[in-house]
Amino acid sequence: MTVRLSMRQKLTMVTIVYWVLLSYMIAALVWWFIALQNQNSLMASMRLVELKKDDPHYIEKVTLIEDARGRKIAQYIGEGSTFLALIIVGAVFVFRATRRQLMLSQQQQNFMMAVTHELKTPIAVAMLNLETLQKRKLDIDKQQKLIGNTLQEANRLNTLCNNILFAAQLDAGAYKPSQVEINWSNIVANCAKDFINRYPNRNIPVNITDGLHIMGEELLLQMLVNNLIENALKYTPKEASVAISLQAEGNKMLLQVADEGIGIAEEEKKRVFEKFYRSGDEKLRNTKGTGLGLYLCKKIVQGHKGTIAVSNNQPKGSIFTVIFNGLF
Repeated sequence: MTVRLSMRQKLTMVTIVYWVLLSYMIAALVWWFIALQNQNSLMASMRLVELKKDDPHYIEKVTLIEDARGRKIAQYIGEGSTFLALIIVGAVFVFRATRRQLMLSQQQQNFMMAVTHELKTPIAVAMLNLETLQKRKLDIDKQQKLIGNTLQEANRLNTLCNNILFAAQLDAGAYKPSQVEINWSNIVANCAKDFINRYPNRNIPVNITDGLHIMGEELLLQMLVNNLIENALKYTPKEASVAISLQAEGNKMLLQVADEGIGIAEEEKKRVFEKFYRSGDEKLRNTKGTGLGLYLCKKIVQGHKGTIAVSNNQPKGSIFTVIFNGLF
């Protein structure tokens, strides 16, 4: 039976191997220095023995031999220090690269598990709804409810596919966003309205200034807003609110999505925008997601020459703020 090592066990094994190899290389370098030093001293002693003390240039020759031995010692120290520095730098680089690769591999594995679940769930719900419509004679209200639920799951599936496709295009460097004038206020308002319709029981207050325009691509900006709102709703209790705000401050436009969820730890605030990264303990996590949403948000914002950041909401939760240059 094959036993798969956990991420912690793999990192422990890599760390042990790293320190063993590094210790061996340093020990070999020290041994090399001692051996060369002994050889240098032996050669200097043999040359001194060969000298004749009644030679009028005896002291001068002794000085030359001692100087030569000193230069050799300095050479060995210099070469040894250089080799030691290269070994340490190389070892640290290899260790960090290996550690990063193991963590990325684990994140990719978590992503595959999550995306499989995320794909199967809306498909299963849609199939169940359609089978119910096919096999049972329902009144109009129930039919419309099932159809609406199926469309909601289809939209969810479409959003997930768009995220995966766009992430793949970004990694391949095959996507170049267009730059046209867009009504930023309308995009945010329409996205907020869509979520209000999809989640009628959720509290989603909206405060949007009309007539704000930016240069960008409509599809990507819609993806940005949808991912931010979806992320906020995902981590916010159903009884709490998710506030959406778009305001102008000088020549800047601030989009803020504020939730009242569990919040984000300080050490994780920078990492939440990394690809595949999801905050919290993977084993204990109950929320859905693939770890692509906020990564795509950051890429979209950077592609539109804006900034995105996360801060604490009061008394609890998080606020995601996107800042773009506006057209006035």
